[in-house]
Amino acid sequence: MPDTGARRAELEDNLRRVNSRIDEALAACGRSERPTLIVVTKFFPPSDVALLSGLGVRDVGENRDQEAAAKAEAVADPQLRWHFVGQLQTNKAKSVVNYAHAVHSVDRIPLVNALEKAMARRHEQSGPAGESEAAGGPAVLDCYVQLNLAPEDNGRGGVSPADVLEVAAAVHDAEHLQLKGVMAVAPLGGDPQEAFGKLAGISADVVHRYPGATGISAGMSGDLEQAIAAGATHLRVGSDVLGARTPVG
Repeated sequence: MPDTGARRAELEDNLRRVNSRIDEALAACGRSERPTLIVVTKFFPPSDVALLSGLGVRDVGENRDQEAAAKAEAVADPQLRWHFVGQLQTNKAKSVVNYAHAVHSVDRIPLVNALEKAMARRHEQSGPAGESEAAGGPAVLDCYVQLNLAPEDNGRGGVSPADVLEVAAAVHDAEHLQLKGVMAVAPLGGDPQEAFGKLAGISADVVHRYPGATGISAGMSGDLEQAIAAGATHLRVGSDVLGARTPVG
């Protein structure tokens, strides 16, 4: 059997290191508001999620619906907020809304429509207003519009900067979705500082149109400092907390 005590100590130490990096980055750029740390648990077991919750982690991220749905059911911790951060097919929307509190990868209007339809169905099935949260998912689904900051990389996903306001409008107008902001991944081999600076500029355009959409989901293990300097409100960190991933399934 795995040594739960040793694994807990390892996660605690890793979290301490990541939080120290966040503190230093905040001090370096003179920021006082701390970003939300989302620990991405892709390829790691539900037992790690439970240990993270015991260490005070409240936000966890997943990239794949099948894994995320099973893990959320296995842990069933009401203190946790589940963030879906991977590319999402429209036919998975019905499943995702059953556990996710936020989707960070909204990048096309058909996906907006699928998420809205799935959320509306959940409301119909849950009965009186307010019961949907108790049934396993949120009453309103937080959404971040994902941008592709490297248009030549078609495999990464994300809407082009020119189309971000169109997708944002669709989210904003949906009854059961809440537009929270924008999300992006720094292009491979590029300068993350430049990429996140561009994202911050696009975020300002979105906020000008939709004042409540102030969220910026950016920064991972290798570039969280640059993301914080650019104003990131949510960091998506996996390997620096959980260790190197070994793909399973």
